[in-house]
Amino acid sequence: MTTVGSKTQKNAFSAPKTLALTAMFAALTTVLTMFVRVSTPLGYIHAGDAMVYLGAALLPQPFGFISASLGGALADLLSGYAHFSVFTAMIKALNVLPFFIARIILIKKNKDDKIISLPLLLMLLPSALITVGGYFAANALLYDAGAAVGELLTDAVQAASGAVIFILLGAGLDRTRLKQRLR
Repeated sequence: MTTVGSKTQKNAFSAPKTLALTAMFAALTTVLTMFVRVSTPLGYIHAGDAMVYLGAALLPQPFGFISASLGGALADLLSGYAHFSVFTAMIKALNVLPFFIARIILIKKNKDDKIISLPLLLMLLPSALITVGGYFAANALLYDAGAAVGELLTDAVQAASGAVIFILLGAGLDRTRLKQRLR
């Protein structure tokens, strides 16, 4: 059983299944970040955020944090952006935080049965703000304030494109009742 806050989540994932899904989401985040991308002056826009959001909506915690952080950092390390890997690990873990908070509430109300629900959709906005703010700070530290300002739109597009892909994938997976079947 997995505990979230002080409440025990019934029918939680088994340990082997949770580890396998965590590794799968980390790998999917890495692959979609590395290979489904558009280059920008300081980095790239990618589809990996969709897997960060999907893992956050499906995995029990702390596994959503782990898959997001590990997957994003590995993509940076393997793509020649090692200088961003620590920042990305922190930013991607923080991207999961709004979903984690929403899911605590959904679990307490026994309503954590869908990937796409209004509370989780609403968490896309704070998660996007974390992406934009986090990479603004990283760019300002690694380069300068001008470069950080220049990448703001790119980072917003990255977060938005990840959200759109997440919504499309999540809606399709909800039709298959994936979240209920994984428990």
